[in-house]
Amino acid sequence: MPNRPTRRLRRILPALTLACLTAPGLTLAAHAAPPAYAHQARAEASFPTWGTRWIVHATSDISSPSVGMINRNAAGEDRVTADYQVDTGRRVCEGSACSTFMAHITSPVTGFLTVVAVDIPEDRLPGVPVQGDPGGGTPSGTRQRTLERAATWLTANGGRPVPYSQNAHWSDGYRQDCSGYVSMALGLRTPGETTVGLAGNRGITRPIGMGELQPGDLVIDAIGNSNTRHAVIFERWNDAAHTSYLAYEQRSGPGTSHRTLTYGLNAGSEYKAYRPVQYGD
Repeated sequence: MPNRPTRRLRRILPALTLACLTAPGLTLAAHAAPPAYAHQARAEASFPTWGTRWIVHATSDISSPSVGMINRNAAGEDRVTADYQVDTGRRVCEGSACSTFMAHITSPVTGFLTVVAVDIPEDRLPGVPVQGDPGGGTPSGTRQRTLERAATWLTANGGRPVPYSQNAHWSDGYRQDCSGYVSMALGLRTPGETTVGLAGNRGITRPIGMGELQPGDLVIDAIGNSNTRHAVIFERWNDAAHTSYLAYEQRSGPGTSHRTLTYGLNAGSEYKAYRPVQYGD
């Protein structure tokens, strides 16, 4: 596979592995000069990619399952948007480019992508917080694991979302409704807690104010019957005014979803915020 242009400044280091990065027999094409970074609010940024068939992983472990692919058909056909990155301590190289960082990307696929796939001269993403940095606003390890598990159901059904069902159980043993999905993301016992249990069991959650929501917290409507009760996993606010937020959700019709919501933000809403006690705060 050809090296990147020599103007790139990454240190040339022995490759650890290229497993899961490119399909056998495919060649990574040389890439054009990278366009300017399109920085967004909350330290998110959009970046160009290079090469073909880069695997997006379920977690920051390069050996974790695939949740999608970048540049499936052509080199550089996808841009990625990242909101934080993780220094794994495990170096991955391609040609003269090496990095120990995995970027958490939110589009066009949600998951973790090696920074080697991003068309930049650095070994880490500029302007994107590193997990664990003071004031970085990124999830703690436990919160991160909740979000990582939540993301796996987006593509677990042969690349498609897990379908919704109040009776069926997915291959991991969890019920395919909203509370079963939340239980899976939190790592609770199979087949999963009920929505009422998620909200009312103080061994699982405690109530918090909607304005206190942090990544991995829950927004739950525990009132009514099985057709009206609902639970979602909060990821982040979309703006400083807290007018909407991004969340993971298991819902009738589309199944597993990752979308903008406003549950609980209107006066009198039955949706309330809860914090899993496993986070320790």
